[in-house]
Amino acid sequence: MNNNESKTVALNELLALRQQIDRLDHGLVLMLANRFALTRRVGEIKASAHLNSVDPRREEEKLAEIRALCEQHGLNPELLADILARIMGEAVRNHERIRAEVNGQG
Repeated sequence: MNNNESKTVALNELLALRQQIDRLDHGLVLMLANRFALTRRVGEIKASAHLNSVDPRREEEKLAEIRALCEQHGLNPELLADILARIMGEAVRNHERIRAEVNGQG
């Protein structure tokens, strides 16, 4: 195989891999949208029952669980824990907005 053929093969493989990555990225967005739909309902329940928006024990458990899962799969546990912490932080902010709506403040 000459140099041009080799480049063509490499570029075709890169294109196929990038298409798979794009599909996974789209899947991540859909999963995140579904997660936020569920946490919205959690926020509604918490607001109606006058429960705290933040559950520190639950957050600690989730972060520990995600770190362990990352270790099993050879992923950087701190990176994923940081991402999950940011997602959970957004969910809590959403819960606070929901609480304000329920209490007629929003």
